[in-house]
Amino acid sequence: MTTSAPPITVAPTGRSARRRGTGDVYRLLPRPLQAVIITILLCVALLPILYVLLSSVNSDIGVASGEFFPSSLHFDNYIKVWSTVALGNGLMNSVIVAGGVAIVCAFLSVATAYVLVRFAFRGRLTFLRGLLGLQSIPGTLMLLPVFVLFSSASSALGIPIIGTRWSLFVTYLTFALPFSTWVMVTYLRGLPRELEEAARIDGASSWRILTRIVLPLSWPGVVVAGIFAFLLGWNDVLFASVMTNPDTRTAAVALQVFTVAQEGGALPLYGQMMAASLICAVPVVALYLVFQRYLVGGLTAGGVK
Repeated sequence: MTTSAPPITVAPTGRSARRRGTGDVYRLLPRPLQAVIITILLCVALLPILYVLLSSVNSDIGVASGEFFPSSLHFDNYIKVWSTVALGNGLMNSVIVAGGVAIVCAFLSVATAYVLVRFAFRGRLTFLRGLLGLQSIPGTLMLLPVFVLFSSASSALGIPIIGTRWSLFVTYLTFALPFSTWVMVTYLRGLPRELEEAARIDGASSWRILTRIVLPLSWPGVVVAGIFAFLLGWNDVLFASVMTNPDTRTAAVALQVFTVAQEGGALPLYGQMMAASLICAVPVVALYLVFQRYLVGGLTAGGVK
């Protein structure tokens, strides 16, 4: 009497197993419902941008009447806006100030975070808590103290400070450096100490370790810190409207002045205002697209140990 052996089942391996495991474990919603939710979120995010894009090539009367799709295209709005508002000067000032703050803040935050993470000294935790506490202070509360401080320094030194790019540079650096330092502290905590210890055994100094080992491995965190510092200077209107003059206005202040100036007219220049808004948004979008790979790595640093 012979008995047949039960069939041998082979567990799926390789790509098929990963597909099944991924689908069973991580898919929380059915695929059709997931597609609907993603479509709704995309519409919520992209419809305002599409409206601004279509309004920038529409006539002022068309925008005022509520047209979504323009009845006639007016691409000359992108040409007229350069003569209507001092947008070129504002963009140049924004690039100089925000770009300088981003570069200086990124590299200063690396050095500061390296000292706070790798060296133990008295007051280190207090310093870290102070950096965190500075993030909870609203910028509106600091406007008057900063203005009075710069005015007093200008009177004492005999040099103009208010109305210069240097005043904005120092102001933005003061507010951006604590956050950038926290970003780099989180990133450097995930770097292995063995690389630095091996370099010290070979006789490398702390400065050489920072520039030759830590900095090359920290580029994702440096990019994140620099981009956030750049956005702080690019989007700010509060400090830039108080500490600048018509020659040093940033792009955000130029847009604000342009919008306010059009409120008293018979028909605001809606098309040019939309075109100017898109022109000011292009550098930020390009920055994100260029450094997207570093942004993902820098923002997720420290999430998995």
